[in-house]
Amino acid sequence: MKLKDTYVSVIIPAAGMGRRMNSSINKQFMPLKQKPVLAHTIEKFIKCDNINEIIVVIREDERDLFIEQVIKPYNLKKVTKIVAGGEERKDSVYNGLLEVSFKCEIVVVHDGARPFINEQYINNSILGAVKHGACVVGVPVKDTIKVVNCCSDIVNTPNRETLWAVQTPQTFSYKLLLNAYQQSINLGYSATDDSMLVEKLGHSVKMIKGSYDNIKITTPEDIILGERILEKYYNSY
Repeated sequence: MKLKDTYVSVIIPAAGMGRRMNSSINKQFMPLKQKPVLAHTIEKFIKCDNINEIIVVIREDERDLFIEQVIKPYNLKKVTKIVAGGEERKDSVYNGLLEVSFKCEIVVVHDGARPFINEQYINNSILGAVKHGACVVGVPVKDTIKVVNCCSDIVNTPNRETLWAVQTPQTFSYKLLLNAYQQSINLGYSATDDSMLVEKLGHSVKMIKGSYDNIKITTPEDIILGERILEKYYNSY
């Protein structure tokens, strides 16, 4: 599926510290089957015909490492810019938003440490943004969720049928997302993901069902699980 006359930019924030990994190596550079996590992630978007450019947001002190260990060995030519990250994820995404092509109409934001996204869900998210202006990929939660207070007392049990675990990509009209970020800066509020900022504008966001394999590499256990997911993908071909 190839969209005509729609310029799509991807922003991949990869400037986090990854403290929960308990490693001297930033999680984006940790190997999965001898290839850095971030290389796996970027390659998924390079293979997608609907993507026109990729902007990767990296810690400034890891720029050379990124070029030497990810860009050069894997010939990632669709990466058009390497941008310095900010203090928080939202700052990094905003830095990326300011660097996309002037032709950008749709912007896809995807975590650098989420390497198991596939082309189907990327394309579905782009189509969703073209149609609705804003959409995110996610999956229904499998567990019962409890809301607890500061004393660890359960205060509420939400209806599981209405709960989804949000993933990335999160995909938007570029002008809509830029407006949402600028408003958050002007009014001084934050959010845990991009869609929350769009929601605060009063714009509805469409949820698109993704895959439970689309995990984010966050802890050492995720590396083990990631190896198993890759093995499953390799064995399916």
